[in-house]
Amino acid sequence: MSQLSHVNQAGEAAMVDVSGKAVTTRVAVAEGYVRLRSETLALIQQGGHAKGDVLAVARIAGIQGAKRCPELIPLCHTLLLSKVQVDFEIQPENNAIRIEAMCKLDGKTGVEMEALTAVSVAALTLFDMCKAVDPGMTIDGIRVLTKEGGKTGFWQGSADSLDEDHR
Repeated sequence: MSQLSHVNQAGEAAMVDVSGKAVTTRVAVAEGYVRLRSETLALIQQGGHAKGDVLAVARIAGIQGAKRCPELIPLCHTLLLSKVQVDFEIQPENNAIRIEAMCKLDGKTGVEMEALTAVSVAALTLFDMCKAVDPGMTIDGIRVLTKEGGKTGFWQGSADSLDEDHR
């Protein structure tokens, strides 16, 4: 196993020095799920929620979350994102809303944390807006699906979120 990148030789937390890295186009896609009652899902789909268009608000929150990632995650670099996209897939068969976020930039470090933060903040916003009608909602399955750019090139997660490296 390789060493943790955010720990210096003395074992202290440290921001990674990316000054010598090449600028490449970097893209990361993450996903997550909000599981809720079918009645709550129908309310969202029909636009009947008292708080308005919850998906529109969650989309904006997710985008804002990606942009504010270094304020939330202590050792993340401040990045000049060129694209953040947050999409929702209503899954009535699973009583779920799937959230997918894509972050992109030309830079020296990846955007996985920004994509994960976008998904997380969008999910938390959905929860916040719907908790009065469905306090038993759950948020799960937040993970990186793909990343590309840098010296490692393209990486894709396995279909099983708990692959052999993470059991």
